[in-house]
Amino acid sequence: MSQTQLHQQAQPHQQASQFDGFALEFAGQRLLALTSGALYWPEIETLLVADLHLEKMSSYAKSRQFLPPYDTGATLNRLACDIKATGAKSLIALGDSFHRDEGTTTLNIHDADLLAGLTQSVDWLWLAGNHDPSEHELGGRCSESAAIGGLILSHEPSGKIEHQIAGHLHPAARVSINGRSIRRACFVYDHTRMIMPAYGVSTGSLNVLDPAFSSVIDRRQMQVAVLGKDQIYLVGRRHLIGR
Repeated sequence: MSQTQLHQQAQPHQQASQFDGFALEFAGQRLLALTSGALYWPEIETLLVADLHLEKMSSYAKSRQFLPPYDTGATLNRLACDIKATGAKSLIALGDSFHRDEGTTTLNIHDADLLAGLTQSVDWLWLAGNHDPSEHELGGRCSESAAIGGLILSHEPSGKIEHQIAGHLHPAARVSINGRSIRRACFVYDHTRMIMPAYGVSTGSLNVLDPAFSSVIDRRQMQVAVLGKDQIYLVGRRHLIGR
């Protein structure tokens, strides 16, 4: 399936005034989803990202899998672009910012300098994830979770928490239209919970129809906003398939 076919069948994003974003209402807040997988909160000028998984490729060296370690730089450069485009004054990383705990110590000089510049440019908050639970000293502040504007921001989605934005599951949708299909990362949400796509450039994904989503997303009210190359598409449930 091509981007054109997806555009014809799905609802395109609502254009934001200052930059390209998909405007959505969640728990009484107006948020803008970006094609990078970030979420911008205009009212508090804050950028949200989940699952950066920095230093993922370098972590494989321990098992003698020597992969090009360029993912960290690519992810940070993408982040720098989003900060500039939105004019965000603060940033909240919703956990699993590093692929492994020791990733905070393996950054090369260029990536370390780039990250330092970013953490100094905005008010930066790292939330704990299951891959990176320990506090570090790379700039910014560290916390388990955050409560802002009636929303709970944390890493793992929980059916016991209302009005939550989380990451962890790396949602993706396989969309089938006119006998063809395409798989893309996506935002998935219902009336009380939103799960963000993984922001890192070298992360895997999990189909939104996987049972792992059943306990945290109400399928009857599920909304799926798929990341396209140049814009975001709201896809109807009937177009989603498994695998």
